[in-house]
Amino acid sequence: MNAYDRDLGKSGLAVLHYGDGDFAVLQPGQYVVCAVTGAKIPLEALRYWSPELQEAYATPKEALKRWQETKA
Repeated sequence: MNAYDRDLGKSGLAVLHYGDGDFAVLQPGQYVVCAVTGAKIPLEALRYWSPELQEAYATPKEALKRWQETKA
């Protein structure tokens, strides 16, 4: 199963495993939550995440902010 499957199962929060360049759906859902802002990110719009921290980010701005916090 991946983000492009038509039947993502249950509506609501998905649980993902974030890898380098892709992610695996562990529990089907329609969205994940941005680790910085708390915003809901639809799976089809998910572009930014950290495999190291296993977190999703809504935009590159949030991804950069988290990277700066953890690498400082």
